[in-house]
Amino acid sequence: MNKTADAFLRLVNIMDELRAQCPWDQKQTIHTLRSMTIEELYELVDAIDANDWQGIKEELGDLFLHLLFYSKIGSEQNQFKLEEVLNGIAAKLIRRHPHIYGDVKVKDEEEVKRNWQKIKSNEGKIDKSILEGVPKSLPAIVKAARIQEKAKQVGFEWENKADVWKKVDEEIGELHHAEINESQEEIEAEFGDILFSLINYARFLQVDPEAALEKTNQKFIQRFKSMENIALSKGLQLTDLSLVQMDELWNSVKRKN
Repeated sequence: MNKTADAFLRLVNIMDELRAQCPWDQKQTIHTLRSMTIEELYELVDAIDANDWQGIKEELGDLFLHLLFYSKIGSEQNQFKLEEVLNGIAAKLIRRHPHIYGDVKVKDEEEVKRNWQKIKSNEGKIDKSILEGVPKSLPAIVKAARIQEKAKQVGFEWENKADVWKKVDEEIGELHHAEINESQEEIEAEFGDILFSLINYARFLQVDPEAALEKTNQKFIQRFKSMENIALSKGLQLTDLSLVQMDELWNSVKRKN
């Protein structure tokens, strides 16, 4: 047996021992683990964003533990066994990659995606909406992008980038109209439409909107902290400065980074 298989089985055995002997591990359920799993996932995302390979390695280990934890509980509840989880995903990957494990020919990534959706639709899911595969608990920006990708897979897609930008312009105009009407409900709806349209435009630019926004968040944090540090070096707080002074300070920091 190779080292990877040995390491995996060692972790499985440790999970079994903890579940049998540790009072804390014994008390956990799929519901108590849920929030911790989400936290672990975001810690992995943080490590990825930082290109922290050591952190990625550690966080992957934490996620592996959680996956084994759910599998162990599933087995205890007579719902499924770990081998069923592993064999299930292996069979799915083989089934949905006929260009690798069959005689289907594809020319590019887009054709792979279309075939994937066709195969998925034939797996007893014909009566279900294609959008049911989008998790309800996804953050809104990520969810919007996934919804748009799903719609694209069945051909419901803009033909060109220019038309998508026209839609953004149209939605901005509708927001201005809602502001004139002073309808808060309409303003919120139109603002959401603008965000949805911008996320759609991001796809045509091959930009990950979530990643792009997070980079902007980090850039703002860095610049704002620089403003605070400059003010402190002068014995001041930002609250001691006027908006004009803060704006000048911001522009000074912005020119440096």
